[in-house]
Amino acid sequence: MIAETVCSAVAAAGLGIAAVTAYRKRFLAAARIAAYALVPLGLVMTGVVEWAADTAFSPTAWAGFAVLGGAWALFMTTRAVERRRGGGTRKERRAAARSAQAGAVAPSASAPSLGQGARPASRPAAAPAAPRAAASEDFSDIEAILKKHGI
Repeated sequence: MIAETVCSAVAAAGLGIAAVTAYRKRFLAAARIAAYALVPLGLVMTGVVEWAADTAFSPTAWAGFAVLGGAWALFMTTRAVERRRGGGTRKERRAAARSAQAGAVAPSASAPSLGQGARPASRPAAAPAAPRAAASEDFSDIEAILKKHGI
């Protein structure tokens, strides 16, 4: 009862402010203020305010929120544990462990894939060239770029 009265008073005050704003020739702002002022009135008329007041003062409703929060926490905890373990059922985890131990190769692969630590051998480094040869190569690249741009 008190909540409905407060919401109605807020709506009336908002509509009064909107009227003063419209009198000052600021119609867009007045329309926006009127829209905000009508929201509490609409909530009272639809019964949302009464439902919220009944819920706020109901111990059963708060117990229901606590149960929902506990269910959410349990769900999130199990998801986190599942992701940490690698997911899947026990049979799927065992099958994955067996295939990893056997060094399984995909059916369409021609050779086993390299592990994370294995890398192809790098090419031996070429002997350093004379400084003069390196300088002439650098200038030839620059000349090619300048010719490309028409300079």
